[in-house]
Order: sequence, then C-alpha cells, then structure tokens
Amino acid sequence: MGDTESCSSRAVDFVPAVSRNQRQKVAVYNEVLRRLTNSNDEESGLPGFEDELWNHFLRLPTRYALEVNAERAQDVLMHKRLLQMAHDPATRPAIEVRLVQVYSASHGNSGDSAHADFPKKKQPQSSDQPLKQSLHPPPAFGSLPDLELAYEAQDKDTGSVIYSRLMHEITISTNDKPKLLSQLTSLLSELDLNIQEAHAFSTTDGYSLDVFVVDNWSSEETYKLRVVLENEIPKIEQDQTGTNPRSSEMSIPTVPIDVWEIDARLLKYEYKVASGPYGDTYKGTFCSQDVAIKHFRAEHLCKKLQKEFAQEVFIMRKVRHKNVVQFIGACTRRPNLCIVTEFMSGGSMYDHLHKRKECFNLQSLLRVAVDVSRGMNYLHRNNIIHRDLKAANLLMDENGVVKVADFGVARVQDRSGVMTAETGTYRWMAPEVIEHKPYNHKADVFSFGVMLWELLTGKVPYDNLTPLQAAVGVVQQVISGFLLPPETVGICQSFLLCMITLYI
Repeated sequence: MGDTESCSSRAVDFVPAVSRNQRQKVAVYNEVLRRLTNSNDEESGLPGFEDELWNHFLRLPTRYALEVNAERAQDVLMHKRLLQMAHDPATRPAIEVRLVQVYSASHGNSGDSAHADFPKKKQPQSSDQPLKQSLHPPPAFGSLPDLELAYEAQDKDTGSVIYSRLMHEITISTNDKPKLLSQLTSLLSELDLNIQEAHAFSTTDGYSLDVFVVDNWSSEETYKLRVVLENEIPKIEQDQTGTNPRSSEMSIPTVPIDVWEIDARLLKYEYKVASGPYGDTYKGTFCSQDVAIKHFRAEHLCKKLQKEFAQEVFIMRKVRHKNVVQFIGACTRRPNLCIVTEFMSGGSMYDHLHKRKECFNLQSLLRVAVDVSRGMNYLHRNNIIHRDLKAANLLMDENGVVKVADFGVARVQDRSGVMTAETGTYRWMAPEVIEHKPYNHKADVFSFGVMLWELLTGKVPYDNLTPLQAAVGVVQQVISGFLLPPETVGICQSFLLCMITLYI
C-alpha cells in the first residue's frame, strides 16, 4: 500500500480523543501483561516480549483493546501468533478453531437469548443446557457474561435461568482486502453455519484478524470444521477477479455481482450522523464491526441517483489505501440501497472547522495536506478523478489519520486523459469544470488548493456569495476572497504557488 507510516503513533493537536484512545490501549495492555506474568507464562519471560506485546496492540485499532476479554490473556497471545503466521505465505491464512462456552439468560418462560437477532436453525448437539462448570473457555470477544457473573445471576432470586451452549469460535488472520469480511461471511453461510457474533479488525500494516462465533456444527467435529476451512479459505486468497459465482443478489445496472454484497439483515443502525437531500448516513455495526451506513431514501431512487450509487460502488470496490476511506460492502436490493464503509470516529474536517470551531495550526494543516495528497495521488495513479474534494469529504479516524471520502461524483478518467461535464461543488470547482471544458486530474489539484485555504482560514470559500455567483466569479477570476491570514502568508505562499504550478 505504499505508505507504511504508523498511524497509531501520530498526535493531532485538535483531537483530544486520540490521547484518550491511547490510554485505553495502554490500560488493557498492562492488564494482559500482568496476567501473563503472574501466570508464569513461558513466552512472557522471553527478552523483548513486552515490546512485542505492545506492538501487537499498537497495530490494531483501539476497538480491539476495548472488546477483547483481558481476563483471557492467552487469547491475546493466540491472536498475536496468528498475525505473525499471516506474514508468511507458507502459513497464511492462519486459522484457529476451538469450542467455546456461550452463556445466555432466560427469564421465566421466555426462550429469548442474547443473540435473538440471528436466524436459528436446528443445531446438532448444541442445545441449551442449564449452567454448569465447563472445560471450555468463553469467547475472546463480546459482551457475553463470564462464568462468575453467570453463577452470581443464577444464585440471586431473579427468576432468571442461565443457560450454556457449546459453540465454535473461528479466528482467521490473512492479508487484508476490502471484500474479505463479506467473503468470509458468505463462506460460513454456505457451510450452513449461524454467525452468532463476529469481530473484524485490520492492522496498520495490511493484515486482518477476523473472529466468528458460530453454531450449527457438531461439537464432536471441531477438527473436521478446521479442515474444511483450511481447504476453502485459500480459495478466497486466490480470487483475484473480484467476482463470485456464489452470489445471487440482484444488482443495480453497471455494477457486477460481487462478494461485497451485504445482507441488509446483518446491519444494525445506531444513530444518524448526517443527512443529505437523497439519504442519510448512520453509525452502525456489521458483524460487530463499527461501520458507516450511507442509506439512500427509496423515494429518491431516480435514474440519476442510481447512476451515482452504481458509480460510487464501482470505484470504491477497486481502491485500497490508508488515506482513502475503506469500502466494506453495499446493499443493492431495494429498498435497502446503501453503501457500507469503515466508521471514521474523528468526523469530517468541515465539522472541526465550522461546527466545533477548531483552528488548524500550520503543523496540523501540513499533516492533513500530506494525508490527502497521498490519498489523491493513489487515486490519480489509478486514473480516478474525485471531482468533489472539500473539507466535508475529508474524514478522520480515531488515530488522527485523514482519509478521502464520498465518491458519488468521482469518475474513472477517460483514456484520452480529458473529461467534460460539470459536477462537484461550485465553491471548490476548477474553472474548466464549471465551463464544461475538457479537464483532467488537475481539476482535483485546484480543489485541493481551495480546500487548504478553507482549512487555514476556517471560512467557507466565497461565503458572501450564492453558489451560482461564486461559480461566475471563479470563471471570471475577479474574486479577491482568497486572502490568507497575515501571520501565515510567508510560509504558505510557496506551498500554494506549488499548487498553482501543478494546476497550470
């Protein structure tokens, strides 16, 4: 992926949540290390182990530290070992399959469990049993009660009965890629497994750690399940075409059937993040992974919107870069038309500027500029023109890394290298685009320069004019609104002159 800078070590002046996330990682790391040391674990006594364990937490998102069961420190070592195995093609993909004891509570005559959202099938040799001691560990992740809490709840006169069930926990580590999670869930469904819980993590160096708790497989055939997975998962590794004959979902025209198709029933909506004229964006989860869900309203599904939706999916499924928002999948069956991407907890640059009223100093501005430049350079090298680059379409993750988002009007550049037709947002748009003249990737360079001015001044370009007036002003080049703060002119002039040179 070209750029190998560690994301987790970066500090961002205007995002206080970054240091808090780092502290949370440190707390869980210390707890796991303490438990391993107290248990006289052989590996924990090796030279350099503490650094290796910290690097394990550092390369994974904060969500891993928050969700992993720190009391099961050996599980962390297992994840660390699988990720190490994934580095070697000879041992990749690395797979671990084990039985785990899952606990659920029943109130009165209710048969509801903690996982009632999932469709249930007949489960061979995995029926619910009243709580009893088990030789099998609980799952490595999730909010399922541990054995001590389960006994405590049962001892109290609450009318609750705690049931336990043996399930299989499948842990997979391999090369990360945009459609991997969808491929794995499709494979497990084909094996007639019920996914009761799932956790997906991507490392900063391009590997994945995916954990599934499943039922509908005999507890006496754990080895057989492992063999089946070891035979089937490498086929996913070898799939370079991006197509999957297993999928039978109907799709929007111009978007080929692919393994990125997501079952809308697996999406959980939590709260609305933003609203637009044609739909809303929500924070939600997909198989326990935090995601952003861009949902299109059924009443607005005109041909123009369908075309933009298809184009956005077509482009996002092809790109993979740490400074481009990661595409996870899409639902193409009406009325659940939506695009699912990684959730960017830091929000947009527009929100930082105009809602939170935060200011970018030069150091922060350069960090953003470098991140956006890397993402846009990757897109341009792949002949993709964004056409709507602005602060609102730049999102920040929990580590302060800025990524390019929103490819609704992006296009793959024609072989001739030039394009026509006006699109994007007038205030950030290059003159040749507004005038419907031929243009190329340099139109993004113009928008990039306007975006830098926006970040530095904290103002919306041409905020005293209507969008149409701004468009006319850009074309006629008579607006003198692009004035930099006096204290930064000397430093920024050469930088913006460089943008002008690239644009011309």
